[in-house]
Amino acid sequence: MNLMRRSVLAVSDNGLVEGFFHRNALAKGLVDRFVAGETLDDALAVATDLQLRQMTATLDQLGENVSTVEEASAAVAVYVDMLHRMAAAKLEPNISVKLTMLGLDLGDHVATANMAPILETAREVDGFVRIDMEGSAYTARTLAIFEQLFATFGPHVGIVVQSYLYRSERDVNRLIELGARVRLVKGAYAEPDTVAYQSSRQIDENYVRLMEKLLDGGAHPAIATHDPALIRATQGYATRMHIGQDRYEFQMLYGVRRDEQNRLAAEGHGMRVYIPYGTEWYPYFTRRIAERPANAVFVLRMLLDRSNHAA
Repeated sequence: MNLMRRSVLAVSDNGLVEGFFHRNALAKGLVDRFVAGETLDDALAVATDLQLRQMTATLDQLGENVSTVEEASAAVAVYVDMLHRMAAAKLEPNISVKLTMLGLDLGDHVATANMAPILETAREVDGFVRIDMEGSAYTARTLAIFEQLFATFGPHVGIVVQSYLYRSERDVNRLIELGARVRLVKGAYAEPDTVAYQSSRQIDENYVRLMEKLLDGGAHPAIATHDPALIRATQGYATRMHIGQDRYEFQMLYGVRRDEQNRLAAEGHGMRVYIPYGTEWYPYFTRRIAERPANAVFVLRMLLDRSNHAA
């Protein structure tokens, strides 16, 4: 992880910085680039527009690390409603969830029990729920819960693997063996060198290794990247190995590389866009900024200008 990214993630923990992004119109405009809005209606409108352009969507209400049973139960109701609303809007019911939103910090049994009604709803509407991967402290627990749920809900639940973790090749092998649907990402959390690769080259090399394994034997893997080199590597490997476009899909984030999203969809690739929405957008937003150097420079300059004007 480079110095710029670490700087943004460190500064983002300051409450004054968060307040700045809520109040400053220019900063809020940058937020709107990455977050579809604060309501489900906002997110459904974006998903409907994508469908008209031959792209699919996965919806996510932003938030993480609830601390009470009541908050976790409220999140369950939101996810169930999201699946029903997508089906009613004639959209593919496809959502992403974080187990910490469902009470993982209160215990594995709480998160597992709260996933059940969500997955029962997904089965009812012929939908799909992707369990997002969070920081490395949660990785083993998340995978264990996923395996338990997969045994019951199979085709309606999937998982995420992060290529920057040392353990991920072992995890991918296990998930292929299970026949589980995997979304492959680089990883967006600040992780120590005891558990994760630190250089971009190592992370990318591991991404390619895992991508090739998933294309060879995975169950409709999601290749989630904005990196042109990794997109080319995926297309090249699929061509060389005669792997049809119907056997995998690309995924990208809302607001990132829109031209490339349109290009891949126009070429006949499955192209799914991750659409986040909600009022708890700040942690997600700072991770997106930290991933993109140009945006990170812009944000840090705004913060420096603000500091100089206040001095």
